[in-house]
Amino acid sequence: MTATKGLEGIVATTSSISSIIDGILTYRGIDIDELAEHATFEEVAYLLWFGKLPNQSELDQLHKDLNANAAIPNGVIDQLKLYPKDTNSMAALRTAVSSLALYDGVANDMSKEANVLKAIKLQAQIPTIIAAFARIREGKEPISPKANASIAENFLYMLTGEHPKRIAIEALDKALVLHADHELNASTFAARVTVATLSDIYSGVTSAIGALKGPLHGGANEAVMAMLEEIGSVDNVEAYVNKKLENKEKLMGFGHRVYKNGDPRAKHLQKMSRALGEITGNMKWYDMSIKIEEIVTGQKGLKPNVDFYSASCYTSLQIPRDLFTPIFAISRASGWTAHILEQYENNRLIRPRAEYIGPVNQSYVPIKKRQ
Repeated sequence: MTATKGLEGIVATTSSISSIIDGILTYRGIDIDELAEHATFEEVAYLLWFGKLPNQSELDQLHKDLNANAAIPNGVIDQLKLYPKDTNSMAALRTAVSSLALYDGVANDMSKEANVLKAIKLQAQIPTIIAAFARIREGKEPISPKANASIAENFLYMLTGEHPKRIAIEALDKALVLHADHELNASTFAARVTVATLSDIYSGVTSAIGALKGPLHGGANEAVMAMLEEIGSVDNVEAYVNKKLENKEKLMGFGHRVYKNGDPRAKHLQKMSRALGEITGNMKWYDMSIKIEEIVTGQKGLKPNVDFYSASCYTSLQIPRDLFTPIFAISRASGWTAHILEQYENNRLIRPRAEYIGPVNQSYVPIKKRQ
């Protein structure tokens, strides 16, 4: 046996949920460009879960089911109020999602019907948890989700207490579509490994959130915004980027292991970043991002990934930086749960081997004779 670092190039399972072939991302065979331009996030969630786009009655029912399950148990709200005010937002989400299982009477029901319902519950409740946490740490009371609102609209409403503008809803909805699934990424793999033991769906999503928390996965867009804030203005971009490149330091938001010719999702968020900048009257973050892209792509051939322009989009929506990764989780919950449902359908325990590189031919030494 020979180990492959990071499992790069290893095909670990089969899946019919999403694919990345020749740089093209599809959900259930539909190009991400088409979905980004035409589909709502709820349509995409249905597509990932059930393998087809919903008709109008199916979509209406999904909206009803999501709205009906968006409220979180009072016990979870009480728990959120006990967290230290400086708690990491992803740690808060991970803990709260895990606790949801305590309030679900069918948490351990492994029937397909029960698991589909739990997928809908998780998709509906994760945005409510994030918004509630964000308000509680500011000394405000959580806002209950309103009926007949999309996930994007409801999240922005619960976060601010104000009815969001149409452009804000459209921007967040598009971001959710673009982040919904991405083949066998780290968090999705973590979810599938967990439920392959026949653990429950809440355990699987909790594992996924733990993986997404890392800066090499979900935290990249936060790092991009931190970089933009550090640079400060367009006038400082060239010197900052050139110094980073000269020192061979990593610039967050560029390059991707599975895309050699650029991330197909990035262009959609670039357009939205510009539109939001024009509407808010603040083009600073967009202009800085464009300048950085020109230098990095021109000198290194590296192109921006989905994280790069999502940072300026979320900032234009006045979303706190440390909520960027939790928003990623709102979207990716649809993909995680789709993969979990698929794993349950044709399960086999995921148990790879490791190439042993430690010492050999060792013997036990009694403690009195040890050096």
